[in-house]
Amino acid sequence: METAIRLHLTVVAVILFAVTFASVRACPPSDLAALLAIKAALHEPHFGIFNSWTGTDCCHNWHGVSCDPETGRVADINLRGEAEDPIYEKNHRTGYMTGTISPAICRLTRLSSLTIADWKGITGEIPKCITTLPFLRIFDLMGNKISGQIPAGIGRLHRLTVLNFADNLISGPIPTSLTNLSSLMHLDLRNNKISGELPRDFGRLGMLSRALLSRNLIGGTIPSSIAQIYRLADLDLSLNQISGPIPPTIGKMAVLATLNLDSNKISGRIPPSLLVSGISNLNLSKNFLDGIIPDVFGPSSYFTVIDLSFNKLRGNIPKSIISASYIGHLDLSHNHLCGRIPAGSPFDHLEPSSFTYNDCLCGKPLKTC
Repeated sequence: METAIRLHLTVVAVILFAVTFASVRACPPSDLAALLAIKAALHEPHFGIFNSWTGTDCCHNWHGVSCDPETGRVADINLRGEAEDPIYEKNHRTGYMTGTISPAICRLTRLSSLTIADWKGITGEIPKCITTLPFLRIFDLMGNKISGQIPAGIGRLHRLTVLNFADNLISGPIPTSLTNLSSLMHLDLRNNKISGELPRDFGRLGMLSRALLSRNLIGGTIPSSIAQIYRLADLDLSLNQISGPIPPTIGKMAVLATLNLDSNKISGRIPPSLLVSGISNLNLSKNFLDGIIPDVFGPSSYFTVIDLSFNKLRGNIPKSIISASYIGHLDLSHNHLCGRIPAGSPFDHLEPSSFTYNDCLCGKPLKTC
């Protein structure tokens, strides 16, 4: 009797395991329907990216789709038009896809990563319902022709660590809710048509390490709260319409290594703190900076690039610059500088073009004084 009971329990366990395993293998009908709607809204003519999107088991062998092994729900969509993938190397070309991103994507409520990037031809707007996906951590739509505005409720995506909409046609302001993304580490909005000002409380993005917002129509001033972002290593606001002064506290940021503010309407003086900070790539060119170059260089000044060209700087080149531990590339051209160019490093390896179009600079590599 006991043996029969054990045998019965074993059979039941095997059946339950088989049913569970089958349910994990075949994605839920709701996820399957959502994926097929996404496929129907997109057209990829060259590689047959969606040829594998057939049958009922979307969790296995569907190109770019991955599922959570515990829930069986779709967790990741990773479709890139440019990647190190045999399908692209074999055809010697990158991907091209047209169509739009279907709102059906919002029915994938366990989605953790969404990448539909570098397809060059995808148009339309970002579905507003995307802000209802509570588990989304990576959201990457770079390299398309997506237009419209960033959804106002983007700040609801509290788990988001990567937000990349670079190289699209997105317009309108940066939503104020964006600063609610307390887990955000990588923000890339480069090369769009984004306008308005940076949120004043930008500094609430405490986990941010890269903020790339160049080639937009952003105006206003640089929020001083940016200096509160302890982990920020790369800040690029170049090629915008930003005005006003540079907050001096930016030069006191602990890990900031790259600061690109070129091609704006920034005015005022260069904060001395920028020249004795941890910044190694500093580009302030093509602005309206005036006054003198602060004479504060020292051993802590280490620059692979320092570009101050096309401003309204006056006075002499500071003598302390020769005490910098390293300066790879220096451009002081197109200013109103005057006097003798200091002798020694880094001036002994710089080209005349680094100093041309000033008022009265002289000495090597220019004409003798």
